[in-house]
Amino acid sequence: MKVFALPQPLARALLVLALAMPLPLPAFAQSYAWTAKPAPDPAILQKDMADLASRVLRDLPDDRGLANLDRRYRIELVSGRYEQALRSMADLRDRLHRQEVIPSRAAWVTVPYEIHADARMNEAAGHIERTQAYRKAFRDRFATLDDWPSAEVARTFTVTDPAELQATFQEDLEATKSKSMLDQADAIRLVTDYLAATVFREALPLVPALIQEDDARRYVTQENVLIKEGNGASVCAYVMRPKKAGPLPALLEFTVYASSPEAIRGRARLSAAHNYVGVAGFTRGKVCSPGKASAYLTDADDASTLIDWISTQPWSDGRVAMYGGSYNGFTQWAAAKRMPKALKAIMPSAPVGPGIDVPMEGNVFWSFVYPWPFFTLDGKFNDQAVYGDTKRWRHLDQAWYASGRAYRDLQKIDGSPNPTFNQWLSHPSYDSYWQGMIPYRKEFSRVTIPVLLVAGYYYGGPGAAIYYFQQLEKYAPTSEHYLLIGPYHHLGAQYGVLDEQGNLIDTLAGLSVDPVAQLDMYEVRYAWFDYVFKRAPRPALLGDKVNYEVTGANVWKHAPSLSAMGNAKLRFYLADGAADDHGLALNEKAPSGKGEAIPLTVNLADRSDLQQPPTGGGVVDTAIDTRNGLAFTSQPLDAPTELSGLFSGRLDFITNKKDFDVEIDLYELTSQGRYVQLSQYWTRASYAADRTHRQLLIPGQEQHLIVEGNHLRSRQLLAGSRLVMVLSVIKDSGRQINYGTGMDVSDETARDAGAPLSIRWLTTSYIEVPVRNK
Repeated sequence: MKVFALPQPLARALLVLALAMPLPLPAFAQSYAWTAKPAPDPAILQKDMADLASRVLRDLPDDRGLANLDRRYRIELVSGRYEQALRSMADLRDRLHRQEVIPSRAAWVTVPYEIHADARMNEAAGHIERTQAYRKAFRDRFATLDDWPSAEVARTFTVTDPAELQATFQEDLEATKSKSMLDQADAIRLVTDYLAATVFREALPLVPALIQEDDARRYVTQENVLIKEGNGASVCAYVMRPKKAGPLPALLEFTVYASSPEAIRGRARLSAAHNYVGVAGFTRGKVCSPGKASAYLTDADDASTLIDWISTQPWSDGRVAMYGGSYNGFTQWAAAKRMPKALKAIMPSAPVGPGIDVPMEGNVFWSFVYPWPFFTLDGKFNDQAVYGDTKRWRHLDQAWYASGRAYRDLQKIDGSPNPTFNQWLSHPSYDSYWQGMIPYRKEFSRVTIPVLLVAGYYYGGPGAAIYYFQQLEKYAPTSEHYLLIGPYHHLGAQYGVLDEQGNLIDTLAGLSVDPVAQLDMYEVRYAWFDYVFKRAPRPALLGDKVNYEVTGANVWKHAPSLSAMGNAKLRFYLADGAADDHGLALNEKAPSGKGEAIPLTVNLADRSDLQQPPTGGGVVDTAIDTRNGLAFTSQPLDAPTELSGLFSGRLDFITNKKDFDVEIDLYELTSQGRYVQLSQYWTRASYAADRTHRQLLIPGQEQHLIVEGNHLRSRQLLAGSRLVMVLSVIKDSGRQINYGTGMDVSDETARDAGAPLSIRWLTTSYIEVPVRNK
């Protein structure tokens, strides 16, 4: 399966599919009789769960290690042993505090469960009603917390969706219907998922008011502040600041994502807890801003207006910085296009670049972006119900693909007008429409403020971060800008390796995340801004302008530029001879003479693959997708090799069409037969030389396509591993299909396909991968 860049907000699905894994489970052979069946009566269910938890608890080893303590306190809670659970949580906090990996989470990660335990004990000891017991437990615990841990706990309550936790538990419960015995792993999973669903379901109706009560003790808040612009438009903001503080720097997140009042407060609370003024600003037409919402078009002016307003408030010291990821990363660059005087620093994480990587990348439009306007622009708050209707959007992709209709007909097939997406389709080049949204070319020279770009290697992790960084390298080479990049996906680059409840997630789609890369990006955020505003030391991770984790080597490295990440290049030519038993070859030796041609034929009108299941897709997997392409494999590496940087190359070819969309996927193939993602690249051939201007191909003539990779990677390749390159034509239900007529691709149909696409790849074609030799 090809791996695509996925801008936000695919938060839930991405966490589940790419990161999520159950708590580590013991490898014991115990099993437990199971006669309980899914029942609607909560009291019966609670009794069944308590009984199962008690039996599992008897078999748990007396091990005070992290994993076992984490299991133990959860099982103790379900079994009703609340005092024991509190002692286990205290032991766990002590162990977490002494860990090298994110020790700070010890201060807050167990608090929701401590409140649950306290509430149950209050209820039993004081013979008081459950909601009263909970309120008392919450207030007592929060009274002992400093601002920062309390803000983390509040965020946990705000972002955790009890309905999702309940759905997970129900799936577990349904899976036990036909079982008379449960093995220990299944029993622990059932019990712990039941606990999570119970804790957050019971908190849901009570916690928002309790958090607001606690906020009133710590902070001054201003809700639904309407800031008017000179042109008659306005934007909406929420402000939270420490009560006992004078003028402070303000940290602004400017966003189109408005999910709920509680989430809005959470955007500002963490900054206020770190002794900044926290400001959540919303794009035009959102929350309290009148009028129709729009995306991208006015954000440069609106963000600048909001920054100017912040700088003049009595609680502001006149300095403003911005942070946030995905769309909220873009808005920082929109503001930087205007460079308001008060803007002093930015920290974009996995930022999208309109026209660069969303809604198109390599000038090829993405279908998964199609529902995004419904989600963000159809109301004052986001429409999660529509956006989360995965069945509708999956059907739309498949129906369009099966029909062979024009890409512009997506809205007709769906049955709902989508004017925003159609407007995007009318700009297939990176023209003035897109150029007006973020700095363009020399406009980057004005971005002389400190910039920290955070990005990941996988699943939309980079966003357009590499593009932005390259523009700074080119146009503002002496300014203070940094790139921090490692084994993260689109959300991990924004939040790090902790899930919504603070649990450590140390794998990503089959890849073990090296311990040194296990970061809490919130901590990175405030260390960065403390450096900018409070004369704190520069974060140690920022050893040079480019800071990257070498996956598999468990080490961070630093370089003054992207090109300096590697100090040598390995060039591989396409070859029509076999690489042992691995099919076509990547040869380090150049072909003699003009070289041969390797044919690839793709019937762009064929839809027989509609129901074909995907192949591969994990960061580490046992198979890769070679549909509509060819796989080329190198000889085994003689020694461990560090691949670090952006790959490049040149494709020489002869084709029968005026255009096609090409993709390159690079993998490490280990000697154990595992494929590890290295990098990807795709482009519309007619835009490869210049994304702003289309240059059609000449059928039947030899032509050249220069490859300049934009998905950064660093990995320690193992001795004996091979490099695999899949060279393919883009043809799937998730992106436009370029039929090669030379017309606007959005207007082409399968009827325009004509003869199958034929490409003869010449063996003078090559790729170059950057490596670092010791």
